[in-house]
Amino acid sequence: MSADETSFSSADPTSKIIVAIDGPAGAGKSTIARHLARHFGLLNLETGAMYRAFALKALRAALPLDESRGLESLAAETAIRLESGEEENHVLLDGEDVTGLIRNQTVTDAASRVSVLPAIRAWMVRLQQQMGAGGGVVMEGRDIGTVVFPQAEVKIFLDAAPEVRGMRRYDQMGPEPAQQPDEVIRDLRARDERDRNRADSPLKPAPDAVLLDTTHLTLEEVVAAAEAIVAARLVRLAN
Repeated sequence: MSADETSFSSADPTSKIIVAIDGPAGAGKSTIARHLARHFGLLNLETGAMYRAFALKALRAALPLDESRGLESLAAETAIRLESGEEENHVLLDGEDVTGLIRNQTVTDAASRVSVLPAIRAWMVRLQQQMGAGGGVVMEGRDIGTVVFPQAEVKIFLDAAPEVRGMRRYDQMGPEPAQQPDEVIRDLRARDERDRNRADSPLKPAPDAVLLDTTHLTLEEVVAAAEAIVAARLVRLAN
C-alpha cells in the first residue's frame, strides 16, 4: 500500500464501512471502485462481474436468456467467487477463473438480459449480501444503495451523458473494435432502457446518494471527487 493510501485497523469502526457505487453502464463505476478500494484499504466487490460470470455459464449451457425457470435451476448449481488481485478481481465460476472470458460484448449483452429476471436478481442479491456482510467493502452495481445494501454508509451514483459513456466504452475496445461508435451508443441506450424500467430493482439513485455527473470531468477529477465523498463520511463516523 502506497504512502497516500489509507488503511484502518479492525478496531476502528470505519473498517466496517460499506461504500455503494451505482450507475448506468459506462459511467466508470468499476474504475472508481477499484481506486477507492486501494486508496482506503477496502475490498472491491464487482457485482457486474458476477452477473457476467453467470451469463457466461448460461451461454455455455445454451439456455434461453429470457427463460426464468431454466436459469433459476442453473443458478442453484452455480458457485461464483471474487478474489482480490493487484489490478482487478479474479472471478471464479464453479472454481474456474473466467476473468478473461467475461469482458467481451456477447457476455456483457447476455448479462444485461439475465439480470432483469427477478429470480436471478434475488439469488444474486443474496450472494452479494453474503460477500459484503462484514463491511469494509466497496461494492458497485446498479442497485447496491437501493436494494443490496440500503444501509451503506456511503452511496455514490455515477452518471454521464449516454454519448460520453458510449465513447468511453468504445475506446476500451482496443485498436480493432467490433462495433462502430454509433452502434456502441445505441446498445448502451438499450441497456439503459432495460435497467431503468425493469420491474425488479430498477436503476435509480438512492434518496441519500451523492450524485456525481462525470460528463465533463476527467478521470482524475472524478477520482478526487469520489475520494472526498468517502473521506468526509469517514470523518463524520470517527467523530
